[in-house]
Amino acid sequence: MAEPTSVNDQITDSVTQPNVKVLGESPMRPKALQVILCGGLIAGTLDLTAACISSWFRAGVDPVRVMQSIASGLLGAEAFSGGATTAVLGVALHFLIATVATAVFYFASRKLRFLVEHAVTAGLLYGVAVYMFMNFVVLPLSAIPQRAAPSLSGRIIGLFIIMLCVGLPIAIIVRWFSRPHGVSAS
Repeated sequence: MAEPTSVNDQITDSVTQPNVKVLGESPMRPKALQVILCGGLIAGTLDLTAACISSWFRAGVDPVRVMQSIASGLLGAEAFSGGATTAVLGVALHFLIATVATAVFYFASRKLRFLVEHAVTAGLLYGVAVYMFMNFVVLPLSAIPQRAAPSLSGRIIGLFIIMLCVGLPIAIIVRWFSRPHGVSAS
């Protein structure tokens, strides 16, 4: 009777060999997608939660209005009269943005290894970069209705939310998935 491990090896080989041909020789493709989707989901959830809590406590703005304000970047003022439909669109856009932010960091970390080696510092600095890009490039180019500039305290709170809820988790997730299996973090 054959050893159970040799049978398992034969089964594993027969299952994985066709997958290598379909996916190509690089085992990074499924891993990259996994990292990017995981990072986008976690950063998006943390950021949206923090935005809703902050908006509620600072101005009494309910979560649906926060989500509609995200959709207003695409739809303009009409987003605020769209009810649940534009709120859902706002959530989808929010997670798309978080996923793109994760993808940018992930692909940069493939070439700039210090982003993984110093994940906390890199993540916090990436959060600053994301905040600056969103607030000084994306938002001015979007269809968001004109409004007064945020107060200094609003800017500081927004910056810290992006640093702690977007940049830091993305960097930590990328670092986590970049470590070889069985190797502990140092």
